[in-house]
Amino acid sequence: MNANPPPPPVTVSENAAKRISTLMSQENAPDGGLRIQVKGGGCSGFQYEFAMEQTIDDSDEVVELNGARLVIDAMSLMYLAGSEVDFKEEMIGSSFTIGNPNATAACSCGSSFAV
Repeated sequence: MNANPPPPPVTVSENAAKRISTLMSQENAPDGGLRIQVKGGGCSGFQYEFAMEQTIDDSDEVVELNGARLVIDAMSLMYLAGSEVDFKEEMIGSSFTIGNPNATAACSCGSSFAV
């Protein structure tokens, strides 16, 4: 019987994977990754926080795609399930963005959302 693995709870674009890999190398964090957290706040109710993580807790969900490693705590994963992490470089700056199908509203800067 050919069982396919379940899809990852969060996907990573090629641009985001490249940036995460670069950050992991710069931070000398080969066993870490980019931590994404959802916290209360922002103009829409919840906001995303990104930080390079040196170590991973046993309770964390780890998503490895395209050479990048995301680290997500269980509470944040509830809000992020089905999302895609991207990295955009624009004239006004560069940042990680999240395409979140669970969000019912978002602020214009994209850093906060409502469910």
